[in-house]
Amino acid sequence: MSSNAAELDQEFNKTIQSVLEDTESILLINPAPEIFREFVLAVSDVDDELPDIRVLASPEVLKTAADDFILASQIADLIEEETLALRTTTDISRNSLLISDDQVITVVPLDDRLAGLSSEDDDFVENVRTTFIDEWETSSNFNLRTPPLSRVKETLREEFGDEVENDFMAVLESVDTVPGEEDELDEVTIALLVGAKNNELLYDISKWGEDTGVASKATFSRTKTRLEDRDIIKTEKVPIQVGRPRLRLLLAEDDLQNPEDLIDQVNT
Repeated sequence: MSSNAAELDQEFNKTIQSVLEDTESILLINPAPEIFREFVLAVSDVDDELPDIRVLASPEVLKTAADDFILASQIADLIEEETLALRTTTDISRNSLLISDDQVITVVPLDDRLAGLSSEDDDFVENVRTTFIDEWETSSNFNLRTPPLSRVKETLREEFGDEVENDFMAVLESVDTVPGEEDELDEVTIALLVGAKNNELLYDISKWGEDTGVASKATFSRTKTRLEDRDIIKTEKVPIQVGRPRLRLLLAEDDLQNPEDLIDQVNT
């Protein structure tokens, strides 16, 4: 068997992209959370046509990914493009495997790096692929409810204009995960902060959020109240011709005009 040891530290992203260039299909088997995250980020960075990608993971790994809006919305884009499919199984007790048409890479997290062993032996690769394709066929589909990031961006721009979309994306790009470590800065909070920065109506923001699948109107309302109680945002009544007045979102402090200021205010 022809194998060679390969340390996949900071080059893991490039390793994945290199594999993507030379295969028509990829299986990612039993990834640890950090491996799955790096894999998705690497795949999302590729501009060219992607191979067929199947991920077979434990339910806990995929649920953890789904809790991070940034990661989950990128996954949703890949699913909507019919590039990525996710399935779960509880019957995997092996290392993480990245399997292409002609290569198997065993990936192992070691302290702060990723290490692995790769093989391009034809018989070995074919046997491994066949084994896990069989496991894939008997596994369960994973239902991701997060909307695709492309849809979030497009609908923000259509509903509220370029500035709101740019502000929303600027906050996302300023953090590594959403929610953060203490679950303070989630996607609903970001939408409300950006809405307040641009003086949008709570009704419009929450309707957008519910229509796109970001969160329910009730979740937006609860989060708005929490931000008001913390003196981060405030509201003013806007009369309408019929029905109760609507609420305009405003920042409690007018000088919070860049992503870092908004983030710091929430995390304080």
